[in-house]
Amino acid sequence: MVEVSVRDGEMLERALRRFKKKWERAGVLRDVKNNAFYIKPSDEKRAMIKKTRRRLARLRTL
Repeated sequence: MVEVSVRDGEMLERALRRFKKKWERAGVLRDVKNNAFYIKPSDEKRAMIKKTRRRLARLRTL
């Protein structure tokens, strides 16, 4: 859980900006998107292999 305490004399917009940064670093939105629907383990593995092959192909061309 992401939590930000507002300091004395701190503007609310600044505290909100700190909260947004912490929220992004914690990966909350990424987790929500990943859990939005079920992906079969075989499909997940297939996508991971495809991603790895693309990455390796790109590294070989450099």
